[in-house]
Amino acid sequence: MIAKGTLSQTAPIVKKTAKTFFSCQACGYRAPRWMGKCPDCGAWDSFVEERPPAGGGLLARPAGAASPAQPVPIDAIEIDTEKRILTGIAEFDRVLGGGLVAGTLVLIGGDPGIGKSTLMLQAMDGLARQDLRVLYVSGEESTRQIRLRSRRLSCGSPNLLVASEVEVEAILAMIDSVRPAAAVVDSIQTLYSPELGSAPGSVSQVREATVRLMLAAKRSGVPMFLVGHVTKDGAIAGPRLLEHMVDTVLYFEGDRSHMFRVLRAVKNRFGSTNEIGVFEMKDAGLEEVPNPSAVFLSERPAAAPGSVVAASLEGTRPILVELQALTAGASFGTPRRTILGLDANRVALLAAVLEKKAGMHLMGLDLFMNVAGGVKVSEPAVDLAVAAAIASSFLDRPVPAGTVVLGEVGLTGEVRAVGQAEARILEARKMGFTRCLLPRGNLKRLPVPEGVEILGVGSVAEAVEQLF
Repeated sequence: MIAKGTLSQTAPIVKKTAKTFFSCQACGYRAPRWMGKCPDCGAWDSFVEERPPAGGGLLARPAGAASPAQPVPIDAIEIDTEKRILTGIAEFDRVLGGGLVAGTLVLIGGDPGIGKSTLMLQAMDGLARQDLRVLYVSGEESTRQIRLRSRRLSCGSPNLLVASEVEVEAILAMIDSVRPAAAVVDSIQTLYSPELGSAPGSVSQVREATVRLMLAAKRSGVPMFLVGHVTKDGAIAGPRLLEHMVDTVLYFEGDRSHMFRVLRAVKNRFGSTNEIGVFEMKDAGLEEVPNPSAVFLSERPAAAPGSVVAASLEGTRPILVELQALTAGASFGTPRRTILGLDANRVALLAAVLEKKAGMHLMGLDLFMNVAGGVKVSEPAVDLAVAAAIASSFLDRPVPAGTVVLGEVGLTGEVRAVGQAEARILEARKMGFTRCLLPRGNLKRLPVPEGVEILGVGSVAEAVEQLF
């Protein structure tokens, strides 16, 4: 016979399971249960179960930590004009705003195999050759693999320290002990913190690692580069918060089938966001392209219908690019619109303007457009060049030799003035062009350049008449 109370004393004690939550891997939205579609960003099947950090994560102040900072008057803060650190790669320094600022956190993203790790290793080697100790931490390659790649790139300075590590705490301890002039973490998606129960690359891990590296950079003054993977849409993988936390966001663009790469800044707290750097991928690594216009126009066909040269302004640098258009009879019921390097919606708008205002029947034709060299052009100043390329292919007549076209086109067919027209014309003259078609509105405040014939137009129909 079992005595009274024996059952309650011998029964196993059931422990309460740890509380978990579900986090969207696209935007970081948290929910108490799994959901098929994120209500915040609309992504499907993006929720992953995660556990909160054991010690409270970044919200918990550790024991013995310094007291919170006190606010001070802004005019009482002493500042010194700090000299920026030059990496030795002029195109890279241009995009950064003139060099590295102490304590800055830079995020660089791009497609797999585009050359992000190559650029970072060459930049760190450039600093190491200036007798500066730098640190390159890789979570994807071993030190032996990094050494093999460095031999191919001729990066062998003893001041370049490399390590293979994925734990955030170990990387922070390494930075504190080495005290480098700059550090690279390749990549941020491979880091993890043992305090979090989620897998590396999850929203919680990426956010935690980025915040800790950001605090370390601000505290120690060490500039840090974070290499980030991109999604199939071209955005940096992880929560959007990642781009808000860093000081600079760089994108390494280009088609892997082409030799040219473009480094573009989309956010820069210490410089312009319009600057670009152009590189050429070779067997020995990335090589700077000091004159992109000459490179992009080197293989341009002569007297070819559908080929037009436009003057695009990237930051303070005017660049001449070749726009190519091809119109052909539609093989199927619905005409195709295939656009590479340009905004597809903008090209469709310009095709509609040509059909309405210039009488070109493009509705039943396939339209293909491309920017030669694999670069991307997004500014409205190339609208008139796009329209001219389409008209040239439709009429099967080439644009007169030595002509550069620039101007913005409105929905009513008018051609509007563009900025920095003088700089664009000077670049065209330097490249040997003798004729420039531009908006009539720019003629009022434009000095007459020597050696270039200026033609002002006020509408798309007038431009077509002038060119053909």
